[in-house]
Amino acid sequence: MGLWELFVLAVGLSMDAFAVSACKGLSVPRVRLRHALCAGLWFGGFQALMPLLGWLLGSRFQSAIESVDHWIAFLLLVLLGVNMLREGIGRQEEDAGDGFGWRQMLPMAAATSIDALAVGVTFAFLQVRILPAISFIGCTTFVLSAVGVWAGSFLGSRCQRGAKIAGGCILILMGVKILLEHLGVLTF
Repeated sequence: MGLWELFVLAVGLSMDAFAVSACKGLSVPRVRLRHALCAGLWFGGFQALMPLLGWLLGSRFQSAIESVDHWIAFLLLVLLGVNMLREGIGRQEEDAGDGFGWRQMLPMAAATSIDALAVGVTFAFLQVRILPAISFIGCTTFVLSAVGVWAGSFLGSRCQRGAKIAGGCILILMGVKILLEHLGVLTF
């Protein structure tokens, strides 16, 4: 997986965190730097931790399912992408809460990074160098989450749906690309 692909994947994974961060920005009367840093650290940290856990899990089973690993990666990414699209197109509003304490941030950080756990499993099958990959994903999510807090205070909830739709499309396209490369249809 090249740097560009990793960047696109990191942005796709970060869209849930961006959307929730934007809602967090709406929840405070005046956004401060500590709000943006808090969201960035929580969401970026979990987006780095979860792929590592997924990679550790996937590494254990890699040899047993090596012949179908590209199908697993494809299915996981497409399912995650479709779920994000459904959330983005749906009409339900997400409750991001009004605090930045650990009781509010921990469940949101865990919930927005579940898809990164599945991506970590695919990293094991693709023999991705995990430390640079999770560092890149974590840093990308940190930046986008911090920006999301500020964007939420300025733009309101309008950006939440678009972020989820964009993230879902990116994950689906990454899954299709992985499958087509392993089937020999694409050669990059």
